Amino acid sequence: MSLPPEKASELKKIIHNHLLKMDIHGKIREVLAEVVRDEQGAAHQSLSEADFLRALQRRGIVDDMMKDLHFTQEANTDAETGSPQKPDTHFADITQMKKTYIDPSRRYLYLQVLGGRAFLEHLQEPERLPGQVCSTFTLYLHFRNKRFRSKPVPCGCEPDLREGFVLEIHRDGMGEGTKMADATTMLSMCDPVHLVLIKTDTSSETTLVSSYFLDWRAVLSLSSGKTCLALELMGVGSECKVPAGVLTVSLELYPPLTETLSTDIISTQQSLERQRTAEKERLFLVYAKQWWREFLEIRPSHKSKMVKIFAQDENGVNRPVCSYVRVLRAGRLLESPRQAARFVSLLAHEKAQVVGGGGKQEQWCTLMAFLCRGKGDCEDHATLLCSLLLGFGLDAYVCVGTKAKGVPHTWVLTRGTDGSITFWESLTAHRYLHHPIDPDAPPLAPQPKPSSPYRTVGCVFNHQIFLANCQPSDAVDLCVFDFQNQTRWKAMSEEALKSVCAPGSTTSLPPLPPLCAPALDPASASNQLELEMRYLVSEHRKDLGLVTVWDDHLSYLLSSALSVYELERCTGVSCGNEEFQDAVRRAVPEGHTFKGFPIHFLHCNARRAFATCLRSAFCEEIVCCRGDHMRLAIRVRVFVYPENACAVWLMFACKYLSVL
Repeated sequence: MSLPPEKASELKKIIHNHLLKMDIHGKIREVLAEVVRDEQGAAHQSLSEADFLRALQRRGIVDDMMKDLHFTQEANTDAETGSPQKPDTHFADITQMKKTYIDPSRRYLYLQVLGGRAFLEHLQEPERLPGQVCSTFTLYLHFRNKRFRSKPVPCGCEPDLREGFVLEIHRDGMGEGTKMADATTMLSMCDPVHLVLIKTDTSSETTLVSSYFLDWRAVLSLSSGKTCLALELMGVGSECKVPAGVLTVSLELYPPLTETLSTDIISTQQSLERQRTAEKERLFLVYAKQWWREFLEIRPSHKSKMVKIFAQDENGVNRPVCSYVRVLRAGRLLESPRQAARFVSLLAHEKAQVVGGGGKQEQWCTLMAFLCRGKGDCEDHATLLCSLLLGFGLDAYVCVGTKAKGVPHTWVLTRGTDGSITFWESLTAHRYLHHPIDPDAPPLAPQPKPSSPYRTVGCVFNHQIFLANCQPSDAVDLCVFDFQNQTRWKAMSEEALKSVCAPGSTTSLPPLPPLCAPALDPASASNQLELEMRYLVSEHRKDLGLVTVWDDHLSYLLSSALSVYELERCTGVSCGNEEFQDAVRRAVPEGHTFKGFPIHFLHCNARRAFATCLRSAFCEEIVCCRGDHMRLAIRVRVFVYPENACAVWLMFACKYLSVL
């Protein structure tokens, strides 16, 4: 088989780089020296090429070289089936990735995790029995718009985290992506590798263990292009000063640098970046203090308003709240703002608690940590929803205020071009149209009724703007969201905010990760969960001495209702329910009674779902139904969103002959 010239030269370059990487010349010299010594010890004979090749084969060098040399083909389309290439998901699943295509014209950083140690929280972890379900660690990485995930490993004092990640290092700018990055170019890349360690317990609950930013540029000073590091992972929240464990990683540049940089140059560059960041943050803090003093001088009551300028992330770092919002585009993963709101609402809500109780702990998570964990507080949901709505071109802001009984809360606000104000609840995807009450209107004049659950608002912000409410009352019902009116809203300088919150403005700003396409297949997940639920219902009825007979046709008819329910959650519009009702009337014979019970979950755990269902008296009445010609039906629909967020709808139903 003949190769085109460009492919032949590419193949030669790959083989040449591979031989350099395994130091083939050094190994050949060692074997040659040994063979010559052996020949001098014995009777002198001329050394032929065949003898030398046999010596290389005996020492396994040829086998090692061929074993490590793999060629993979780009899977743009399947030649036999014609199936299209799987779309780019910005996510590499190491559990499925066996081979990685390496472009010889590009530079790569090979990050290898060599294991963990000193995770003392798991020191007393009992030895796992074969087949036993246990808690696991999963390591997530983000680097320059690509995300990676390791396979889960059992938790322990020394977890067996051993994975390799190939990170592509390319130049920024038009036409620069095809050029190989040199040492000077890579030195200017201050993007860290963000590592997030997640613990998943036996009930599928996730916990954020550590969030670490790795500066990889130390490898630029090594002629071998390879180094090994021990990363001390710190805890999160109130434990951010306590070590969680140590992760051993090795970094290797491929291909190796022909010209390296001195350690002094690298440390100087890093020091300059830290100094520049510290100076910008210092100047912003000075400005923020002056701005706050001016705000308090307007009215003494402003001191009690919820005006939040800074917030702590999971590592205990204080950052301006505007830096938590970025313009985030979801590509093909989300089709509309309302679908984005539905996706955010499917991420579980959990407050960060102080160890030993004591109330709510203040903790805003970086977007990467929030997405990897799959749950967070209302602030995490609101900043993510605001970022997505900005990506869809809306004029969106995060609101900080209170709900009923003075409970602190954050939600999202959008302004229409016609001046309309819409509130978005990020935890439920509900939307509320805001109509302010006019306090100066005559007593008998009709006033709009409050439609939202929000009581007060202290400030609003997005990635560029921060505004504090300086109206006489901070009540939402009386608030006018005219942000251009300086007598109602006091704005921070956009230039000051840009100096510390704009992308690339400071090295302390976490990079923005992309959303990942779901890995779950909705059809197979629905079928699996439905089979498990059928088994649990049958076993439960068997314990009650009841026989279970399933009606597959009725089960199928329930699908359209579940689809309508999810569509209504996404769009706020109900349509198609008439067809479901008509189909049920046709499927239920005259004189029979039909009962149905739909329920919604955010997980795919069958036992947890069934236990929750039985807490409802109406659902238990259906599951435990007795009667003549009684037939049961169940349907499960799993709707999958980015980040494997799931909307799980179940519907139990039964029909039986009514006997008076």
